[in-house]
Amino acid sequence: MNLDINVTETDKGHVAFISGEVDVYTASKLKETLNPLAEKPNSDLVVDLSDVNYIDSTGLGIFIGVLKSTEKTNSTLKLKGLNERVKRLFEITGLNEVIDIEVDEREEA
Repeated sequence: MNLDINVTETDKGHVAFISGEVDVYTASKLKETLNPLAEKPNSDLVVDLSDVNYIDSTGLGIFIGVLKSTEKTNSTLKLKGLNERVKRLFEITGLNEVIDIEVDEREEA
């Protein structure tokens, strides 16, 4: 499966729009894109996963590494747009407790 990544710059940092599947075959591309953004001091990194329908353990590991990088540089990581399947994976692993995941307003109602 393909993984497409588009990054836009904001006044506070970057937004990365991810589409496709994050797995052992595509994780290196994700890592190569997100790590340099996470290493920028005092910036916000938002990862939009609206078009991601699958993440495996390798992909979860990438997000853990990115989180650690943002903590070292006084930056932030936020994930948004998680579908139920991907969101459930973060909940099962407990990563929703350490990674900021934006909640869809429609789910709160």
